[in-house]
Amino acid sequence: MGNTFGQLFRVTTFGESHGGGIGVVIDGCPPKIEISETDLQRELNRRRPGQSKITTQRKEEDRCEILSGVFEGKTLGTPIGILVRNKDARPEDYAEIADKFRPSHADFTYVAKYGIRNWQGGGRASARETIGRVAAGAVAKKILSILYSDFEVVAYVAQIHGVIANVNRSAVKMKDVETNAVRCPDAAAARKMESLIEQIRGEGDSVGGVIECVIRGIPPGLGEPVFDKLEADLAKAMLSLPATKAFEIGSGLAATRMRGSEHNDPFETRGGKIRTATNNSGGVQGGISNGEDIYFRVAFKPAATIAREQRTVTSSQLRTKLAARGRHDPCVLPRAVPIVEAMAALVLCDHALRQKAIGLSVDRSEASSDEIRRRGRS
Repeated sequence: MGNTFGQLFRVTTFGESHGGGIGVVIDGCPPKIEISETDLQRELNRRRPGQSKITTQRKEEDRCEILSGVFEGKTLGTPIGILVRNKDARPEDYAEIADKFRPSHADFTYVAKYGIRNWQGGGRASARETIGRVAAGAVAKKILSILYSDFEVVAYVAQIHGVIANVNRSAVKMKDVETNAVRCPDAAAARKMESLIEQIRGEGDSVGGVIECVIRGIPPGLGEPVFDKLEADLAKAMLSLPATKAFEIGSGLAATRMRGSEHNDPFETRGGKIRTATNNSGGVQGGISNGEDIYFRVAFKPAATIAREQRTVTSSQLRTKLAARGRHDPCVLPRAVPIVEAMAALVLCDHALRQKAIGLSVDRSEASSDEIRRRGRS
């Protein structure tokens, strides 16, 4: 049902936070793509818990196992199965919430929908589910780099609470992002962010913020109007992530304060190609990529599970209070950066394969038309 994402490049994630493991099945991956567990592990290491003092201290290596679909280092074109086993689960930390609903968490709504829930670590609603997305995203990045030699996706923390970074979007590189634990390429802002997160953790609270993502090297033509517009699929991908609350692409909400004459991106020619002089569109016009950098922002709320005492009710509707135990992120953004990149790669890979399919059908149609014309002349 809601556990599968994509049309041609389809990923289905499975597993719970404190179950046996988390994984993903990737269907529709082209054959002969070089992929290894090392490629996947590089991305999973950026997402895993316990990276620094400002993230959850759950100790998980998140070692991945490729179970199927890869032979002698190359994809077979068959479904790829990837598994990461849970090693450091502590279900006893969650015993108190077995009958209590955490405010603003998925506890109540899961019961409302299914009539049952796994209260150990949040079960399927835990951000640990995103392991499968990141593993699949690593495969998608490989495919995109083969299709488009200039492809690059870079996400970074642009804001935490009231601390806003100053980042040159057109020049930022992943190496700039990975220089600090916050994953903010503005060093001065990163220091303030880290200090704020430590303070918030000490108070038993949490904070949210904004991640910005820029994608380079995508040609014009990707996107499927009217319902599968590129920005629509990007929005769905990002808002499917835990703790997300808003998405905006290009000028976003700022466009509401501009006139058309200010917002429109004039066309020009550069290097023998049609380009735009500005990029308020964020690289997408009419739901289709236009060849410019694609950039968007995703807002993350403060994590719902906090150590401060809060009012709530039990499943029997009795009023009570709850102060969560366990190991939790006081701010989810540093670990969410690779997840945002992964979801962007999944969307673009799916649309790239769909566009390639269109190209093949056009080629076949033209070949068929040539044959008809040849027959007509004979």
